[in-house]
Amino acid sequence: MSQTPLISVSDLSDDAVVVDVREDNEWHAGHAPNAIHVPMGSVPESLDALPDTDETIPVICRSGGRSDRVVQWLVQQGFDVVNVDGGMRAWAAAGKEMQSEDGSEPTVI
Repeated sequence: MSQTPLISVSDLSDDAVVVDVREDNEWHAGHAPNAIHVPMGSVPESLDALPDTDETIPVICRSGGRSDRVVQWLVQQGFDVVNVDGGMRAWAAAGKEMQSEDGSEPTVI
């Protein structure tokens, strides 16, 4: 069985476009500024929401478990994707910029 491709938060630019597969309440509480929100359960029917790029697409969740499963599935579909190691918890711990949907102090829940 192959390993899921991983990328460290430190290897991503602060303005990286990432696909955030967390639930709505998690997204609203805090996310990367250029993230694209595609909740895990809607990924199969939302493939057109993924960035149209020749670059590898980072996929993120809270800690890396859900995004790991999404990355495995997307790789099987032929996408060039990578799991963000440690997820939004690692993003926040690295001091990277975040924003919330309501303007409040962003947080990872």
